[in-house]
Amino acid sequence: MGRPRKSLISLEATPYYHCVSRCVRRAFLCGKDERTGRCFEHRRQWIEDRLLELAEIFALDICAYAVMSNHYHVVLHINAAQAEAWTLREVVDRWHQLFKGSPLSQRFTRNETLHAAELARLEEIATEWRARLMDISWFMRMLNESIARQANREDGCTGRFWEGRFKFQALLDERALAACMAYVDLNPIRAKMADTPETSDHTSIQRRISEAQDGKQPPQLFPFAGNPRESIPVGLPFQLQDYLELVDWSGRCLREDKRGAIDEQLPPILERLQIDPRHWLYLNRNFESRFKSLVGAAHSVRNACEQLGR
Repeated sequence: MGRPRKSLISLEATPYYHCVSRCVRRAFLCGKDERTGRCFEHRRQWIEDRLLELAEIFALDICAYAVMSNHYHVVLHINAAQAEAWTLREVVDRWHQLFKGSPLSQRFTRNETLHAAELARLEEIATEWRARLMDISWFMRMLNESIARQANREDGCTGRFWEGRFKFQALLDERALAACMAYVDLNPIRAKMADTPETSDHTSIQRRISEAQDGKQPPQLFPFAGNPRESIPVGLPFQLQDYLELVDWSGRCLREDKRGAIDEQLPPILERLQIDPRHWLYLNRNFESRFKSLVGAAHSVRNACEQLGR
Protein backbone atom coordinates (compact mmCIF):
# COMPACT_ATOMS: atom_id res chain seq x y z
CA MET A 1 0.00 0.00 0.00
CA GLY A 2 1.36 3.45 -0.93
CA ARG A 3 2.17 5.93 1.80
CA PRO A 4 -0.13 8.98 2.23
CA ARG A 5 1.13 12.04 0.38
CA LYS A 6 1.23 14.02 3.62
CA SER A 7 3.86 11.62 5.00
CA LEU A 8 6.03 12.08 1.90
CA ILE A 9 6.09 15.90 1.93
CA SER A 10 8.37 17.56 4.46
CA LEU A 11 8.96 21.30 4.72
CA GLU A 12 12.08 20.49 6.72
CA ALA A 13 13.45 18.65 3.69
CA THR A 14 12.36 21.17 1.03
CA PRO A 15 9.51 23.52 0.11
CA TYR A 16 9.86 22.67 -3.63
CA TYR A 17 7.89 19.87 -5.35
CA HIS A 18 7.38 18.75 -8.95
CA CYS A 19 3.89 17.40 -9.66
CA VAL A 20 2.61 15.62 -12.77
CA SER A 21 -0.98 14.69 -13.58
CA ARG A 22 -1.92 12.65 -16.65
CA CYS A 23 -5.18 12.14 -18.50
CA VAL A 24 -6.76 8.73 -18.00
CA ARG A 25 -5.18 6.09 -20.26
CA ARG A 26 -2.84 8.96 -21.26
CA ALA A 27 -5.34 9.85 -23.97
CA PHE A 28 -5.10 13.19 -25.73
CA LEU A 29 -8.07 14.61 -23.83
CA CYS A 30 -6.54 18.09 -24.00
CA GLY A 31 -5.21 17.85 -27.56
CA LYS A 32 -6.44 16.51 -30.88
CA ASP A 33 -8.22 13.16 -30.97
CA GLU A 34 -6.80 11.46 -34.07
CA ARG A 35 -9.62 8.90 -34.07
CA THR A 36 -12.52 11.35 -34.12
CA GLY A 37 -10.75 14.45 -35.44
CA ARG A 38 -12.08 16.54 -32.55
CA CYS A 39 -9.72 19.13 -31.12
CA PHE A 40 -9.54 19.81 -27.39
CA GLU A 41 -6.59 22.22 -27.39
CA HIS A 42 -8.71 24.84 -25.63
CA ARG A 43 -8.67 22.67 -22.53
CA ARG A 44 -4.98 23.43 -22.11
CA GLN A 45 -6.01 27.04 -21.56
CA TRP A 46 -8.57 25.89 -19.00
CA ILE A 47 -5.83 24.15 -17.02
CA GLU A 48 -3.43 27.09 -17.24
CA ASP A 49 -6.12 29.57 -16.14
CA ARG A 50 -7.25 27.41 -13.22
CA LEU A 51 -3.66 26.75 -12.17
CA LEU A 52 -2.90 30.46 -11.92
CA GLU A 53 -6.25 31.18 -10.27
CA LEU A 54 -5.65 28.61 -7.51
CA ALA A 55 -2.16 29.97 -6.89
CA GLU A 56 -3.80 33.24 -5.88
CA ILE A 57 -5.87 31.42 -3.26
CA PHE A 58 -3.40 28.87 -1.87
CA ALA A 59 -0.10 29.56 -0.11
CA LEU A 60 1.61 27.78 -2.99
CA ASP A 61 3.85 29.59 -5.47
CA ILE A 62 4.19 28.42 -9.06
CA CYS A 63 7.83 28.12 -10.09
CA ALA A 64 7.27 26.45 -13.47
CA TYR A 65 4.50 24.75 -15.42
CA ALA A 66 3.79 23.20 -18.80
CA VAL A 67 0.37 22.08 -20.01
CA MET A 68 0.67 19.39 -22.66
CA SER A 69 -1.93 17.48 -24.70
CA ASN A 70 -2.35 14.58 -22.28
CA HIS A 71 -0.67 15.73 -19.06
CA TYR A 72 0.68 18.73 -17.23
CA HIS A 73 3.66 19.54 -15.02
CA VAL A 74 3.87 22.10 -12.24
CA VAL A 75 6.73 22.95 -9.87
CA LEU A 76 5.33 24.33 -6.61
CA HIS A 77 6.86 26.17 -3.66
CA ILE A 78 5.08 25.77 -0.33
CA ASN A 79 4.94 29.25 1.20
CA ALA A 80 4.40 28.38 4.86
CA ALA A 81 5.35 31.88 6.04
CA GLN A 82 2.59 33.38 3.92
CA ALA A 83 -0.03 30.98 5.26
CA GLU A 84 0.97 31.56 8.88
CA ALA A 85 0.76 35.33 8.38
CA TRP A 86 -2.85 35.26 7.19
CA THR A 87 -5.44 36.68 9.56
CA LEU A 88 -8.57 34.71 10.43
CA ARG A 89 -10.49 36.81 7.91
CA GLU A 90 -7.99 36.07 5.14
CA VAL A 91 -8.13 32.32 5.78
CA VAL A 92 -11.93 32.29 5.74
CA ASP A 93 -12.18 34.48 2.63
CA ARG A 94 -9.71 32.27 0.75
CA TRP A 95 -11.53 29.08 1.76
CA HIS A 96 -14.84 30.57 0.67
CA GLN A 97 -13.40 30.99 -2.83
CA LEU A 98 -13.24 27.18 -2.93
CA PHE A 99 -16.16 26.07 -0.76
CA LYS A 100 -19.22 27.53 0.96
CA GLY A 101 -17.62 27.07 4.34
CA SER A 102 -19.70 26.52 7.47
CA PRO A 103 -22.73 28.40 8.85
CA LEU A 104 -20.34 29.87 11.41
CA SER A 105 -17.87 31.13 8.79
CA GLN A 106 -20.74 32.52 6.72
CA ARG A 107 -21.96 34.52 9.72
CA PHE A 108 -18.38 35.72 10.31
CA THR A 109 -18.09 37.05 6.74
CA ARG A 110 -21.40 38.88 7.17
CA ASN A 111 -19.82 40.62 10.18
CA GLU A 112 -22.37 39.16 12.57
CA THR A 113 -21.37 39.13 16.23
CA LEU A 114 -19.98 35.77 17.37
CA HIS A 115 -19.87 34.65 21.00
CA ALA A 116 -16.48 33.78 22.46
CA ALA A 117 -17.16 30.04 22.16
CA GLU A 118 -18.26 30.44 18.54
CA LEU A 119 -15.17 32.46 17.70
CA ALA A 120 -12.96 29.84 19.35
CA ARG A 121 -14.65 27.12 17.30
CA LEU A 122 -14.15 29.14 14.11
CA GLU A 123 -10.46 29.52 14.98
CA GLU A 124 -10.22 25.73 15.24
CA ILE A 125 -11.90 25.28 11.85
CA ALA A 126 -9.68 27.95 10.28
CA THR A 127 -6.56 26.19 11.58
CA GLU A 128 -7.54 23.15 9.51
CA TRP A 129 -8.37 25.33 6.49
CA ARG A 130 -5.05 27.16 6.80
CA ALA A 131 -3.22 23.81 6.67
CA ARG A 132 -5.22 22.73 3.63
CA LEU A 133 -4.47 26.02 1.86
CA MET A 134 -0.78 25.14 1.88
CA ASP A 135 -1.33 21.46 1.07
CA ILE A 136 -0.25 20.28 -2.40
CA SER A 137 -2.77 17.43 -2.43
CA TRP A 138 -5.64 19.84 -1.85
CA PHE A 139 -4.30 22.14 -4.55
CA MET A 140 -4.08 19.31 -7.09
CA ARG A 141 -7.52 18.06 -6.08
CA MET A 142 -9.10 21.49 -6.67
CA LEU A 143 -7.37 21.79 -10.02
CA ASN A 144 -8.11 18.32 -11.35
CA GLU A 145 -11.70 18.06 -10.14
CA SER A 146 -12.74 21.37 -11.70
CA ILE A 147 -11.15 20.53 -15.07
CA ALA A 148 -12.72 17.03 -15.05
CA ARG A 149 -16.19 18.48 -14.40
CA GLN A 150 -15.75 21.07 -17.15
CA ALA A 151 -14.55 18.48 -19.67
CA ASN A 152 -17.30 16.01 -18.81
CA ARG A 153 -19.93 18.72 -19.26
CA GLU A 154 -18.49 19.54 -22.65
CA ASP A 155 -18.45 15.87 -23.66
CA GLY A 156 -21.88 15.16 -22.18
CA CYS A 157 -20.55 12.22 -20.20
CA THR A 158 -19.36 11.12 -16.78
CA GLY A 159 -16.31 9.22 -15.66
CA ARG A 160 -12.66 9.75 -14.83
CA PHE A 161 -10.64 12.34 -16.70
CA TRP A 162 -7.34 12.03 -14.80
CA GLU A 163 -5.30 9.05 -13.70
CA GLY A 164 -5.98 8.24 -10.04
CA ARG A 165 -3.11 9.98 -8.25
CA PHE A 166 -0.77 12.70 -9.34
CA LYS A 167 2.94 11.89 -9.20
CA PHE A 168 5.39 14.11 -7.42
CA GLN A 169 9.10 14.55 -6.75
CA ALA A 170 10.68 16.45 -3.85
CA LEU A 171 13.38 18.82 -5.14
CA LEU A 172 15.98 18.84 -2.37
CA ASP A 173 18.59 21.37 -3.53
CA GLU A 174 19.29 24.13 -6.05
CA ARG A 175 20.57 21.77 -8.72
CA ALA A 176 17.46 19.61 -8.52
CA LEU A 177 15.25 22.70 -8.63
CA ALA A 178 16.99 24.22 -11.67
CA ALA A 179 17.08 20.89 -13.52
CA CYS A 180 13.41 20.21 -12.88
CA MET A 181 12.23 23.71 -13.81
CA ALA A 182 14.14 23.56 -17.08
CA TYR A 183 12.82 20.04 -17.74
CA VAL A 184 9.27 21.33 -17.29
CA ASP A 185 9.77 24.51 -19.32
CA LEU A 186 11.32 22.54 -22.19
CA ASN A 187 8.55 19.92 -22.40
CA PRO A 188 6.98 21.32 -25.61
CA ILE A 189 10.38 21.46 -27.33
CA ARG A 190 11.21 17.91 -26.29
CA ALA A 191 7.79 16.81 -27.62
CA LYS A 192 8.38 18.77 -30.86
CA MET A 193 5.32 20.93 -30.19
CA ALA A 194 7.41 24.13 -30.31
CA ASP A 195 10.77 25.25 -31.67
CA THR A 196 11.72 27.82 -29.04
CA PRO A 197 10.84 28.56 -25.39
CA GLU A 198 9.10 31.79 -26.37
CA THR A 199 6.76 29.94 -28.75
CA SER A 200 5.95 27.22 -26.20
CA ASP A 201 2.28 27.86 -25.47
CA HIS A 202 0.83 27.20 -22.02
CA THR A 203 4.19 27.26 -20.26
CA SER A 204 5.72 29.37 -17.54
CA ILE A 205 8.81 30.06 -19.65
CA GLN A 206 6.72 31.74 -22.36
CA ARG A 207 5.08 33.92 -19.71
CA ARG A 208 8.44 34.78 -18.11
CA ILE A 209 10.06 35.68 -21.44
CA SER A 210 7.11 37.87 -22.42
CA GLU A 211 7.35 39.85 -19.17
CA ALA A 212 11.17 39.96 -19.27
CA GLN A 213 11.01 41.80 -22.59
CA ASP A 214 9.47 44.67 -20.63
CA GLY A 215 11.91 44.30 -17.75
CA LYS A 216 9.31 42.67 -15.50
CA GLN A 217 8.55 39.34 -13.86
CA PRO A 218 5.05 37.80 -14.13
CA PRO A 219 3.09 38.47 -10.91
CA GLN A 220 1.40 35.04 -11.13
CA LEU A 221 4.73 33.18 -10.82
CA PHE A 222 7.28 32.83 -8.02
CA PRO A 223 9.91 35.47 -8.84
CA PHE A 224 13.62 34.97 -9.37
CA ALA A 225 15.42 36.58 -6.44
CA GLY A 226 19.06 35.83 -7.20
CA ASN A 227 21.73 34.60 -4.80
CA PRO A 228 20.05 33.19 -1.67
CA ARG A 229 23.06 34.20 0.44
CA GLU A 230 22.31 37.88 -0.04
CA SER A 231 19.67 39.88 1.80
CA ILE A 232 16.91 39.53 -0.80
CA PRO A 233 13.15 39.06 -1.01
CA VAL A 234 11.80 35.52 -0.99
CA GLY A 235 12.06 33.92 -4.42
CA LEU A 236 13.87 31.44 -6.62
CA PRO A 237 17.59 31.24 -5.80
CA PHE A 238 18.75 32.14 -9.33
CA GLN A 239 19.08 35.23 -11.49
CA LEU A 240 16.33 35.45 -14.10
CA GLN A 241 18.80 36.23 -16.90
CA ASP A 242 20.96 33.23 -15.98
CA TYR A 243 17.95 30.92 -16.02
CA LEU A 244 16.65 32.23 -19.35
CA GLU A 245 20.10 31.70 -20.91
CA LEU A 246 20.18 28.19 -19.48
CA VAL A 247 16.77 27.27 -20.89
CA ASP A 248 17.60 28.81 -24.28
CA TRP A 249 20.90 26.89 -24.49
CA SER A 250 19.26 23.65 -23.35
CA GLY A 251 16.45 24.07 -25.86
CA ARG A 252 18.88 24.52 -28.73
CA CYS A 253 20.78 21.41 -27.67
CA LEU A 254 17.54 19.42 -27.51
CA ARG A 255 16.42 20.61 -30.96
CA GLU A 256 19.78 19.80 -32.49
CA ASP A 257 19.97 16.52 -30.52
CA LYS A 258 23.46 17.34 -29.26
CA ARG A 259 24.58 14.21 -27.46
CA GLY A 260 28.30 14.56 -28.23
CA ALA A 261 30.07 17.90 -28.62
CA ILE A 262 28.86 20.66 -26.30
CA ASP A 263 28.99 24.38 -27.09
CA GLU A 264 31.92 26.24 -25.55
CA GLN A 265 29.61 29.11 -24.59
CA LEU A 266 28.02 27.41 -21.60
CA PRO A 267 25.48 29.24 -19.44
CA PRO A 268 27.22 30.61 -16.30
CA ILE A 269 24.60 29.05 -14.02
CA LEU A 270 25.90 25.56 -14.84
CA GLU A 271 29.30 26.44 -13.40
CA ARG A 272 27.79 28.06 -10.29
CA LEU A 273 25.70 24.98 -9.58
CA GLN A 274 28.63 22.71 -10.45
CA ILE A 275 26.65 20.72 -13.01
CA ASP A 276 28.42 18.88 -15.81
CA PRO A 277 26.85 20.05 -19.13
CA ARG A 278 26.53 16.50 -20.49
CA HIS A 279 24.80 15.38 -17.30
CA TRP A 280 22.55 18.44 -17.54
CA LEU A 281 21.37 17.51 -21.04
CA TYR A 282 20.75 13.94 -19.89
CA LEU A 283 18.54 15.28 -17.09
CA ASN A 284 16.64 17.44 -19.55
CA ARG A 285 15.66 14.32 -21.44
CA ASN A 286 15.16 11.87 -18.57
CA PHE A 287 14.32 13.79 -15.38
CA GLU A 288 11.08 11.92 -14.59
CA SER A 289 12.35 8.44 -15.42
CA ARG A 290 15.77 8.95 -13.77
CA PHE A 291 14.43 9.83 -10.32
CA LYS A 292 11.70 8.56 -8.02
CA SER A 293 10.18 10.76 -5.31
CA LEU A 294 13.37 12.41 -4.00
CA VAL A 295 15.71 14.42 -6.23
CA GLY A 296 18.99 15.95 -5.11
CA ALA A 297 22.61 15.29 -4.19
CA ALA A 298 23.29 12.09 -2.25
CA HIS A 299 23.62 13.89 1.10
CA SER A 300 20.36 15.80 0.46
CA VAL A 301 18.52 12.53 -0.24
CA ARG A 302 19.95 10.92 2.91
CA ASN A 303 18.87 13.87 5.05
CA ALA A 304 15.38 13.85 3.54
CA CYS A 305 15.01 10.12 4.16
CA GLU A 306 15.90 10.62 7.82
CA GLN A 307 13.34 13.43 8.17
CA LEU A 308 10.66 11.32 6.48
CA GLY A 309 11.52 8.23 8.52
CA ARG A 310 12.39 6.19 5.43
